[in-house]
Amino acid sequence: MRGRVAIRVITLAAAHLAMLVLAGQVWAADPPKRPNIVVIVADDMGFSDMGMFGGEIHTPNLDALAKRGVRYTDFHTSPLCSPTRAMFFSGTDNHIAGLGNMDELVAPNQKGVPGYEGDMNHNVVSFASLLRDGGYHTYMAGKWHLGHEPNLLPHARGFERDFSMLEGEASYFADMIGVNSAQPVATYTEDGKYVTELPKDFYATEAYVDKMMGYIESNRKDGKPFFAYLAHVAPHAPYHLPDDWLRKYERQYDMGWDELRKQRLAHMKDMGIMPKHAELAERLWYVPPFEVLAPFVRVLAARKMEIYAALTENMDYHTGRLIEYLKKTGEYDNTLFVFFADNGAEGNAIARLVAGKPGTKDFLMYSRQYNQTHPNAWGRPGTSTTYGPSWAQVSTVPFREHKGYLAEGGIRTPLVIAGAGVQQKAGTINHSLLHVMDLAPTILELAGLSHPATYDGHPVAPMQGKSWTPLLAGKTDAVRGPNDWLGWELLGFRAIRQGDWKLLWEWKPWGQGEWELFNVAQDPAEQYDLSSSRQDKVKQLLALWDEYVKTNNVILPNRFIYETAEKDLPKRTRVDEGWPPLVFKPPFVPPQELVKGKEGESKSNQPAFMHDGS
Repeated sequence: MRGRVAIRVITLAAAHLAMLVLAGQVWAADPPKRPNIVVIVADDMGFSDMGMFGGEIHTPNLDALAKRGVRYTDFHTSPLCSPTRAMFFSGTDNHIAGLGNMDELVAPNQKGVPGYEGDMNHNVVSFASLLRDGGYHTYMAGKWHLGHEPNLLPHARGFERDFSMLEGEASYFADMIGVNSAQPVATYTEDGKYVTELPKDFYATEAYVDKMMGYIESNRKDGKPFFAYLAHVAPHAPYHLPDDWLRKYERQYDMGWDELRKQRLAHMKDMGIMPKHAELAERLWYVPPFEVLAPFVRVLAARKMEIYAALTENMDYHTGRLIEYLKKTGEYDNTLFVFFADNGAEGNAIARLVAGKPGTKDFLMYSRQYNQTHPNAWGRPGTSTTYGPSWAQVSTVPFREHKGYLAEGGIRTPLVIAGAGVQQKAGTINHSLLHVMDLAPTILELAGLSHPATYDGHPVAPMQGKSWTPLLAGKTDAVRGPNDWLGWELLGFRAIRQGDWKLLWEWKPWGQGEWELFNVAQDPAEQYDLSSSRQDKVKQLLALWDEYVKTNNVILPNRFIYETAEKDLPKRTRVDEGWPPLVFKPPFVPPQELVKGKEGESKSNQPAFMHDGS
């Protein structure tokens, strides 16, 4: 009897253990729910524009992500948009991915060379394709700028659904005004089909978010995770806004660019975005001090910054609509958010560059299409407004230069990551060296996917970026060690970064036409060239430059879009605040007790400066 009981107990225990083991096997076979991934890209937004990076522009939705997640202050891109986007999707260098130069700027000696196709070539695979193949819904809305042909469209490069503008810039409105006479009408696609007409009430920033929410909603209940790429055109030129947004920042920039640059840097230091020792890059030598401008000119200059600020806030507002939608639908907590800007702020004269000289067909096209030139019309359809280098140097505080150049102002942009998978303390600021190439391996690893050696039957280039998953998990403060390095080349500008050291070569007059060396930890504004005193470091980084050229098939251009700039721009001189004194010295005001007016004349009839000290 006892034996039977013992056998029965053992049998029941074994059965119970078997059930637990089987249950455990079921649990082990059921992987953790993969996160949704939302990547939001701002076009030409500067490092210091959003509130949580030191700016005064109202960006509450992006700021909320920053407060919830992590801000990264040493994140780098290309100095121009399409090379950045190619590196983002491929995880490798732009010279490998087909954007060794922008399609619009390919030099004669680069034509026909692999890596200089001017679009994202098929030597790389877009991580969107791998996500789609790996069980993700993949959606895009916004600017593409990586190819026009059917096999280069978003739909062919991994996106299940998309609504995309293919060019680098276009009108924000339904008129579909394009870039130049070669592309007078902007090209849009949806799901691989070319769109020939937009709704009459179309406004780009709003429409992209509407499309994205619609795509997500269409498959939301099937249980599959999604990747959403919201590629804003804003705040890229031409600055366009609905009428009710045009006056939101009226009179808020009357202090001018010089004072605002100081205010922003002070705020950035208080926030911990910049170190206390950081200096402000000197004002661009061809930009006048704001205070020497005539009153009416100051009003017009400030108006451009007012429109830019409103355009940036509008982008934040519509981004907030997407975030709120994800909260209402229960997707927010399982979503990883990534926000960055594709390059530094735009300080180039876009209209002048695109339109060219009077008498050309591009100038005629631009004059006809953008024929509303009165300041009261700025921001409305038919206008082409941008704020130029004067305010771009505000957006890139504290750095030197802006979009198009390899000084930090052209390639260091804000990065915010928040949500699922981020285990660092909310509101953390991280100062480690990161690159846009890193996003592809990071996203693939978070999605539980790997990068293949071949795709669609042909080899694809390996990724050069580094995954940030240990960084996001709080296991490390940096993914690059002292021996890791990064390289850049575009339009003949070139740079190498290893640790705190940066070797930089720029065309005159922006640089010296020779290599310069900066310690960007001590000197983030790149004001002090150390090449003469640290020849050892120059030699070390030059060896890395040679390796970069060989690895990525870098072909330095034999033509450069600004090759006459040294002659066309004012001669570069050092900028010292308050110099020359003749311009800034206040007028002499005689002591009141020594002022003699005309006999019988009352003091009230004398010039104001003689009795009120103003």
